[in-house]
Amino acid sequence: MTPALPLAVLGAVDAAFSGFRAYAGYDARIRKHRANTRAALRGLAVGTVLLLAPAVTAVLHLLTAADPQRAYATLTAGGLGYLLPLTLYATAVLLSLAAYFLLPFRASTLAMVIGLGPLTLLRPLAIAAACLGALLNGGGWASLLVGAVAGAAMLSVEPLVHHHWYSPAHETGCSRRSRD
Repeated sequence: MTPALPLAVLGAVDAAFSGFRAYAGYDARIRKHRANTRAALRGLAVGTVLLLAPAVTAVLHLLTAADPQRAYATLTAGGLGYLLPLTLYATAVLLSLAAYFLLPFRASTLAMVIGLGPLTLLRPLAIAAACLGALLNGGGWASLLVGAVAGAAMLSVEPLVHHHWYSPAHETGCSRRSRD
């Protein structure tokens, strides 16, 4: 099994959430479903482009390897090692989201404060654990490099989306509402 597809799906979902987080708190309207969706799609678009970097890194490694079959097997082992910590992290996020959406108001607020908030702050540590997993699972330095490039790409989505679409420095005199 190649871990590329599950990793790409996790990366795309993370990018969409990053776009949403970049927008969160930007305007005080109560009904902002369209704006939230637009922000998530912006994150998805930016994340999809950034995910090309680890794909290109892996392809270049395979093209320049003395033994491409062995290099592919090593990258696959590293990808599986990278996938395990991210799957555990994603499961914790999904459980927190389920609690947020299914519990009554006070309990869902508590789920947000003790679940989703800290988990967002732990994203860099989850990526570091994934890189370590890639290395320890037999992926070698090539898998660590691909994993580090992927992690840097994913951690860059939210700041890029925020800077490009939601940064106050980019206001042009029009209201924020008219930009979305």
